[in-house]
Amino acid sequence: MAEESSSVEKSYESEELLPWRKQLTARAFVVSLFLSALFTFIVMNINLTTGLIPPLNVSAALLGYVFLKIWTKFHHKSLPFTRQENTVIQTCVVASVSVAFTGGFGSYLLAMSQRINELSEAKDNDFKNPSLGWIIGFLFIVSFLGPFLVLLFRKRMIMDFKLTYPSGTATAHLINSFHTSRGAKLAKFYFDFSATYVGVGMICPYTINISLLLGAILSWGLMWPLIEKKKGDWFSAELHASSFHGLQSYKVFFFIALTLGDGIYNFVKVLATTILHLFSELKKDVNAVSNPSLRSTSGVSFDDNLRTQHFLKELQIPSRFAIGGYVILAVISITTLPRFLPLLKLYYMLGDTLPHIFPQLKWYYILVLYVIAPVLAFCNAYGTGLTDWSLASAYGKLAIFIIGAWAGATHGGAVAGLAACGVMINIVATASDLMQDFKTGYMTLSSPRSMFVSQVVGTAMGCVISPCVFWLFYKAFDDIGQPESAYPAPYATVYRNMALLAVEGVSSLPKNCLYLSYLFFAAAIVLNLIRDLLEKKVSQYIPIPTAMAIPFYIGPYFAIDMCLGSLILFVWEKINKAKADAFAPAVASGLICGDGIWTLPRSILALAGVKPPICMKFLSRTANVKVTTFLAT
Repeated sequence: MAEESSSVEKSYESEELLPWRKQLTARAFVVSLFLSALFTFIVMNINLTTGLIPPLNVSAALLGYVFLKIWTKFHHKSLPFTRQENTVIQTCVVASVSVAFTGGFGSYLLAMSQRINELSEAKDNDFKNPSLGWIIGFLFIVSFLGPFLVLLFRKRMIMDFKLTYPSGTATAHLINSFHTSRGAKLAKFYFDFSATYVGVGMICPYTINISLLLGAILSWGLMWPLIEKKKGDWFSAELHASSFHGLQSYKVFFFIALTLGDGIYNFVKVLATTILHLFSELKKDVNAVSNPSLRSTSGVSFDDNLRTQHFLKELQIPSRFAIGGYVILAVISITTLPRFLPLLKLYYMLGDTLPHIFPQLKWYYILVLYVIAPVLAFCNAYGTGLTDWSLASAYGKLAIFIIGAWAGATHGGAVAGLAACGVMINIVATASDLMQDFKTGYMTLSSPRSMFVSQVVGTAMGCVISPCVFWLFYKAFDDIGQPESAYPAPYATVYRNMALLAVEGVSSLPKNCLYLSYLFFAAAIVLNLIRDLLEKKVSQYIPIPTAMAIPFYIGPYFAIDMCLGSLILFVWEKINKAKADAFAPAVASGLICGDGIWTLPRSILALAGVKPPICMKFLSRTANVKVTTFLAT
């Protein structure tokens, strides 16, 4: 009786389980298209400011539920709204919005531009300015390889290894709760339009927000004033504030050192964990084959048994389809065959081949990337299942250094490295994203086939929506990438300097910059070691190096907002934890969406050249005295 009362699937026994084709409804894709556009504006805004993107699975599932509930309320004769349809919406929206991250609009893609090239004071013409046409073509070429790869090991990850995929599992629990009477009540909420980062702070763990605040205090409160006093000794006193031969270089390379140290540590950790876990699982399989009595089915719950049966039944996607799809897409994206070939005509209409888009990226560079990508995609998908930590950006940085150094400065190594980074990130990230969705689908009895189709449709949406939204920002704000602008795009400058470091070396850095960078690189590794060696109740107070690094470059302003979000959530949990757990995702989504909605009209007004009639600015007491004195004279 205890098992039945706690069973999720028992409460859905009376509902008809629709076949996979009927889970893919037109209304689900209409709602997905609308939410994809909304979330893309929000993510692009964050992408070009801090680059710290919160997980959107829960928000997508939540708003998908709300909009479909509104739809069915006004269309009484429409089909019932099921949790499988809710999962399709979530998968489609997340796949679409993920392109805003994997597309590199705030990192490697923008880093190729002349704007960032001039900001880093490069003396060559190794840049490629953004253009709506080639960006869409590039994304269509590289964004569909990951989903085909993940089909090869979907059963192994979900069924055999029973990986948790925490974000996918949490989203599934949320969707399952929505479609009960209790969940329906919890989903009724009101949007309170406020700052994006307060909402982001409510979603991000406390450790991240505290790390941001600590990094802001350490850099802007302590280090930069001390290094500024070394002007004339460590670097020329006549340099412009944005010069990469001065203070700006310390900001960027300390940022790189912390994030690279954190990334490499976690890369090695996850890779080692993956290998050890795989070895133990394979050993279990060998023992089970030699001794069948070891295969025990006792203790399997009703929910797990039903989900396993359904997942295996719906898993009939041939491996040859996955392998063939990956190989065909890889060959087409590399080949330079004549365009009159009928099979290639449609693909060439969507975009050119990679060597045509990036002449610096030779076909054999791409071939090497496509050969090693399946291994890295497997490692990333497996590691995400264990830790919920995707290392797609770390694999992308690895590609920058390998291909950038291979090409060299005289053969466009910077653009080649950045383009290779884009190829690798898109393949590796989309593979882990879809595996998260497979886990969500497993727990909501959604068909793997409907998950794959919604992933493909969502990715196709993102390949068009994200470039268009980015293009609106890029044309509306001509100071994107400038440290003092509203959209500093910190990662664009960082990725550009990584590429330059790969092809040119570090001889042009100001005094002590390299040695201090080594120190921060080591500090990132030490902090991670301390976090892993201490008990969890103590290690949760150790800061995360990557989160600490972000304020180093772009400033401390957003850290306060995010800590305010954490404070609101903390007080709410102290007052009523049950309500906080139930309503916090809804309130955070409202805060993020409310502020994000204004991004579209603001961009349009900027394009039209409309200036606000009133400008409000907060100044320090010293600056305020100077302004008052100036106005009085």
